[in-house]
Amino acid sequence: MPDDLMRYDLLAQNALKGVVREALRIAATTGLPGEHHFYIAFHTRAPGVELSEKIAARYPREMTIVLQHQYWNLHVHDDRFEVELSFDNVPEHLVIPFDAVKGFLDPAVQFGLQFEAQAAPARPREVEQHKPAAALKQAQPAAEALNSEHSDDTEDPAQGEPAKVVSLDQFRKK
Repeated sequence: MPDDLMRYDLLAQNALKGVVREALRIAATTGLPGEHHFYIAFHTRAPGVELSEKIAARYPREMTIVLQHQYWNLHVHDDRFEVELSFDNVPEHLVIPFDAVKGFLDPAVQFGLQFEAQAAPARPREVEQHKPAAALKQAQPAAEALNSEHSDDTEDPAQGEPAKVVSLDQFRKK
């Protein structure tokens, strides 16, 4: 078999990340319609990821956020998105490049995507402190891992219990 010099695998992943980008743009513009909500897993040490030191220490390799009822200031750019969430009643500003996303799930319609790690090694993260917005209220914490491979033993901040591992395969239609 000839070598794939076009790298169709990367082209397909980039196209599918466009699906994630557009779903987030809809949520940012009009809100989440119906019962739609998103679980987004990402590599916390990927280039361009911005988290507070506290959150980065709590999730040293990856984490999953949930965008459902309580999130604020969702801004979607071509290469990243920004969102404010509350963790243990503390508002946090997150910046997540699409290249850092490893999984996307909308359980309302059983739609999920998984992405392979990019070939480029991750640089050391630059952690930025963000001041909380006064208007933020308590948000639903996100601690469920989308994929058990390479997932850290994280705790669900809401219950103080280990996170439940969810495989995207269970949401795919056969």
